[in-house]
Amino acid sequence: MSEFRAVAQPPEIRARRSAEHWVADLYLRRLSPYLSRTLVRGGFSANAVTGLMIGCGWCVAVALLVPGLPGALSALVLGQLQMYLDCADGEVARWRRSFSPAGVFLDKVGHYTTEGLIPVALGVRAAGGFRGDYGWTTLGALLGLVIVLNKVLNDLVHVSRAFAGLPRIADSPEAARPRPGRVALLRRVARLLPIHRLYHSVELTILALAAAVVDALAGGALHGLAGTRILVAALLPLSVLTVAGHLAAILASSRLRSAPV
Repeated sequence: MSEFRAVAQPPEIRARRSAEHWVADLYLRRLSPYLSRTLVRGGFSANAVTGLMIGCGWCVAVALLVPGLPGALSALVLGQLQMYLDCADGEVARWRRSFSPAGVFLDKVGHYTTEGLIPVALGVRAAGGFRGDYGWTTLGALLGLVIVLNKVLNDLVHVSRAFAGLPRIADSPEAARPRPGRVALLRRVARLLPIHRLYHSVELTILALAAAVVDALAGGALHGLAGTRILVAALLPLSVLTVAGHLAAILASSRLRSAPV
């Protein structure tokens, strides 16, 4: 296991600015080599593990369609499992030395679709089902669209640099830091209340469970959907604010310059 960890979890991977979610740092990376090594022994390729991760992520959204606490709790567990598999696919790739653009592509498909579908499912929950108030399902769909747009912005930086014939930018805090000015000040203030972190699948499933608990306690209020409706209604304007801040931070940083810091 020590040999496997040395290959599958090298320090330079863990040190990347955007490499790890907090649940991976907290406990998943300690457990993932046991799963990764088992998958290697079972003959799974890295892309096959990523396929499992994608399916698990879609199941998170499906679970949220189940009313009440059972659906929200199932989504929380599946969200953790998705992150567990997300740790494992990279470890399998590093052990097998089987890196490919297809693997990166599939990984992004998994995260983008999962984090786009979860808000849609939350909208259906807030509506009380597919035959409920379509206003809530519309809000959920808009929330999913904004979340995906926020994720796309980082990729658009790399696409824009590639189209301009510039080298790939380093994944470092220095490159992402806005130049001194109002945007940099606002970014420091925003870190005191990091709403931009609410839109990952893990955080969304935690919030969905908390909302389901409120629903259960509220009983007949708003047909027992008070918590979920408050959650969807609050997340949408906050997501728009997040995208605006993200866009401003990118434009104010050195990431789109020919000679990034």
